[in-house]
Amino acid sequence: MLRVIFLGTGGSLPTRNRNPSAIMVNRKGELLLFDCGEGTQQQMMRARTGMMSLSSIFVSHFHADHFLGIPGLIQTMSFIGRKEPLLIYGPEGTREFTELFKAFGFFNFKYEIYGIQLKPGDIVERKDYVIRALKTEHSIPSLGYALIENPRPGRFNREKAVELGIPPGPLFAELQKGNSLEIDGKFVKPEDVMGSLRPGRTVVYSGDTRPCESILEASRDADLLIHDCSFSDEMTDWAEESGHSTAGEVAALAKEARVRRLILTHISSRYTDDVEPILNDSIKIFKNVVVAEDLMEVEVPYRPE
Repeated sequence: MLRVIFLGTGGSLPTRNRNPSAIMVNRKGELLLFDCGEGTQQQMMRARTGMMSLSSIFVSHFHADHFLGIPGLIQTMSFIGRKEPLLIYGPEGTREFTELFKAFGFFNFKYEIYGIQLKPGDIVERKDYVIRALKTEHSIPSLGYALIENPRPGRFNREKAVELGIPPGPLFAELQKGNSLEIDGKFVKPEDVMGSLRPGRTVVYSGDTRPCESILEASRDADLLIHDCSFSDEMTDWAEESGHSTAGEVAALAKEARVRRLILTHISSRYTDDVEPILNDSIKIFKNVVVAEDLMEVEVPYRPE
């Protein structure tokens, strides 16, 4: 399972129907949070995501609408008995930010919080996926992130294995794990009975940024790109000045990168009642696009074989 829950999709100013930025990824039960704007913990309650399986928070930058939800969230998890450590990743300033929590005794934490500072290109390695930090172009130091799953094993050819003299049972599993076997004096290698490696999934989150080369490269052939789209194309000058992106710019990037699906987020409050200008500017360039809404959930499937 790889599910994305849009807890907050608004721009710098929250609106009645959009919270500040917060994107949750549920990957096989492990929760990852990308940005954590004010009110994120309430959105988690509304979406019934749970909190105790949250392993990490990845902060894109230290504008208030992207991190102010962290103190309340970590204190709530302490109140409800969290014991496992929480890892908070982000650009320069992350370590100092997390140290502030430890300086205030009233938080009364029952678990450890670790601030880990990343540079563009740094990789956070997990069991069967990685998170890559990406260089972005905003008004202060900022990062985007790419979640990249490891390739999956090829399909097991049961008929071929039996033909080679492997009896059904535990030896099948050994081959699937990548171990060679000796049967009646003959060696059977995994590649004799396994198909080619199958790709994992890639999800890219831009954070706040202008369209940039590093996001483009990370998004090539990605399964899902979640990109800052603060404005429609008529606001290009202001997007350039403020370090954000317009709908047409993002759609052009997605088209060049050949992403499978594009979701636009960080929507300016000027579009509170009507996101059609953003959607129209995007869809004329890239068809498989939607404008995110708070509490929207999407599944990221494996690619067809």
